[in-house]
Amino acid sequence: MKHRNSHLLVGYWSRLRNGRDLPDQTDIDPRAIKRILSYVFILEASDADQPLYRLAGTSHCDRYGVELKGTSFLARWEGQSRNALGLLLRQSLQTRQPVCLSSLAASDECGMLEVETVLAPLTFGGGRPARFVGLSQVLGDASVLAGRSITFERLVSSKFLHESEPLTPPGAPPPATPVLRSHAKAPHLRLVISQDRPATAPPTEIDTMMKRIIDALEIVPGRNIRAVS
Repeated sequence: MKHRNSHLLVGYWSRLRNGRDLPDQTDIDPRAIKRILSYVFILEASDADQPLYRLAGTSHCDRYGVELKGTSFLARWEGQSRNALGLLLRQSLQTRQPVCLSSLAASDECGMLEVETVLAPLTFGGGRPARFVGLSQVLGDASVLAGRSITFERLVSSKFLHESEPLTPPGAPPPATPVLRSHAKAPHLRLVISQDRPATAPPTEIDTMMKRIIDALEIVPGRNIRAVS
C-alpha cells in the first residue's frame, strides 16, 4: 500500500476484528475514521460479479461525478478488469483478507492518474461475509484531471494483505507516486507493471482509449510475476 489513508483503514479494520475472522459492518464507528470518512464506501457483494455501492462518502462520489449509492462498483472499469475484479472479490471474501488494487484512471479528456483502492471484507448482522468497507485514493496530483470526473478505470495490479505484514507506515508516510500525465505533457514516462496473484489474462483487443494510455505511458508488462503466499 502506498497511501497513508489505505494503511489507516486497513489498520482500523484489523483492530475491529478483535480476535474474530472478520469484523461486522455494525462495528464501524464513523467517528473513529472521521479523517478519511468522505473517501470511504461500503459495497454489497452477495453477487461478487455485480457489487453495488450501499454507501459512499462525498469525496468519493465527487471523484466520479455522481451519487454512487445503489450503482455498480464495476460500471467504470473496462471489460477485462471487471472479470478480474469479480474473481478478486470472491477470493477476498473466501480467504477473509483485504485486497489492495492499483489502477489507471482517466477522464473523457484522457487526463490520467494512478488510483489505489483497498477493499476489506465484512459480515453484516453476523452472517457470512458479503460486504466490503473500501477506500479509494488518488496517488499524486489530481489536478491532471482538470476538475473532470473519472469515467474509465483499468486494473494494473492487485495484492492480498496478510496479517503478518505491517499495517501502519513505518516512520514517515509512504512517498507519493509520480503523477501520470496525458501523452501531450509527458511523452517519456515509463510505467513497468508487476502484478501479484491472481494475474489477469493479457488483453486480446485494446480499445481506443487504452491504446492512447499505453502509447502515452509506454506501459511494459513486468516479466517477473510474484505470487503472494
